[in-house]
Parts: sequence; structure tokens; C-alpha cells
Amino acid sequence: MNKLYKNTASDIFEADVPQEELELINKHTLVPLTADKVFCFTVTLCDNEIDRDIERFSPDALKAMAPMFVGKTGIADHQMRAENQSCRIYKTWVEESTSRKNSLGEAYTELKARVYMPKTPGCEELMAKIKAGIIKETSVGCSMGRYTCSVCGADLKKSTCKHRKGELYSGKLCHTVLEEPKDAYEFSFVAVPAQPNAGVTKAFEAADTMQPEEILSKAAGCDSVTLSIKAFTQLTQKINSLEELAQDAKCYRTALEKQVMRLGAMAVPSLATGDFESICKSLTSAQLMSLQRAFEEKAAKLYPLHPQLSPHTEKETNNSEFKI
Repeated sequence: MNKLYKNTASDIFEADVPQEELELINKHTLVPLTADKVFCFTVTLCDNEIDRDIERFSPDALKAMAPMFVGKTGIADHQMRAENQSCRIYKTWVEESTSRKNSLGEAYTELKARVYMPKTPGCEELMAKIKAGIIKETSVGCSMGRYTCSVCGADLKKSTCKHRKGELYSGKLCHTVLEEPKDAYEFSFVAVPAQPNAGVTKAFEAADTMQPEEILSKAAGCDSVTLSIKAFTQLTQKINSLEELAQDAKCYRTALEKQVMRLGAMAVPSLATGDFESICKSLTSAQLMSLQRAFEEKAAKLYPLHPQLSPHTEKETNNSEFKI
């Protein structure tokens, strides 16, 4: 089987390692490590986007590769020497986005991993470069059982087809789909990844004592956030409360627009209703309130109110016009 190298770019966080993750780490150690002795970060190993080699992994291939990478080591530039090892994968999972699409319009899907390295003098330089964002691109070494033409579905390991990678057919880019993974060997830190989205990723782990506002502030700019049940519940309650306020604001805004359009029709009857509606939609609520006050004053002058129960005053007369 041919060995395949696919490169990517990632995000990072250093935080207290949860007990359940520490147990996963210690499955790979001879001597149990404590949380203060390890540096952990998250890596995007590969995804289903078309890469610089005009190839992509299928979502099924990513799911099949996830367990294969658990326990695999991290090295530099695929140089397979013992002294070149620096870290190890202890957890993998596949994330499918509900909002982001790849270039083909499919749900963007990525294979992610949690990696640990010991806090030893020999790893200090690498840890510093990862934290500084100098080293963040990664590449995976694996072997695939099937290479498929995206246009006709031909298995390119067994035969060829008339389609050429990189050319358009019926408006779609011809590329090779990587399927049926056979093995995963390692991941490496590299300078230029084939897959632009692979690498070390920024993440944030919220403490139980953090308030929702603090979580939202500190998580800004991160690709992923880890929440405890307590923090998740608090954040959910905050979001639900904001959604209720937003619904109330929407109802108020609708009523305000209708009131301004009604007053506008009275104050400026020459302006078409459709024009008023378009104007109201483009204004802020504060501007609508200002316009409402102006229209109320104009309407009051044009159509003054006359109370029905106001006292009737009779014209006084002394009948002087009838005197001679």
C-alpha cells in the first residue's frame, strides 16, 4: 500500500486536564502522569475539503480513520526517528458543522485529535513555538484503499479514466476522493500543509465558577469551547433569556413601525404607503421613535382634537342691532 501524506493547520490551548482525559493519557504511559506534568492541545488532522493536491477525504473515511490515529505519535516533517518523537494522540473525534459548508456545498467535516506531550526540558522549545503560533500546521501519514474519480467514480488504483484532476466538468472541479483507509501511521508538524485547515487549533475550557458573560468574552476567537454541565446550563439559561428579550424587542419594533406608518399617512398624505414602509424598515428603533414624535406633533396641528363633552359657550348678545 502506498503511504499518503496529507497536511493541515491547528489551534491550541493549555488548561487543567480533566480527570477523564488524564486517564486516557495514562493508557499510553509506563509511569502515570499528573495534570501538571503534561501539555495538551487540539489538532485538526484532516477534513473533507479539496486540498492543494486536488484530493479530499470522504466523510466516511474520516470516521473510519478516527480510531486508527489514537495512540499514534507526533513527529517533525515525517522523519521517522525515535529521537524525533515529541507528542502522542490520546483522543480523536469527527466534527460535522451545522453551518459551514465545504467547496462542494457539503457539511464541512473534520477529524480532530487531542494530543499530549510531557513538560520536560527537551520539549520546552516546541511547546513555546506552539503557544506562539509559530508551529501550527500538521500533516498525517496514512494509507488509503481506494482513490475515486469525483466525476465518474472510477477506482483510480485499479484503472484510469478520461477525466483530469483540476479541470472542470459540467461546472464541477474534478478531484480524487480518498476512501477506505487501511492504516494511520503518525502526524507531523510541517511548514506548508496540503490541507489548509489542518493544524493546531485554539480552544478554551471554561471553569464552573465563570459567569456566561466571562465565558463569551474569553472564548472569543477560539475554534472550540469545553464546558462543564454547570457552565453549559448557565450559558443556556443566559441565551434563552436573551432570546426572550429579542422576541419582545421584535414585537415592539413591529408595533412601532405600524404606528409611524399610520401617523405618517396623516402627516404626509402625499407619500405612498409602500415608500413609508421601506423607510421604516431601514431606520433604527431610536430613529423611528424620533420620527413618531415628529409625526404626532404634525398630526396634532393638522387634525386638532375637539372633545365631545367640552362646555358649550353661547354668543352673548344685547340685541343692539335691532335698536333704533
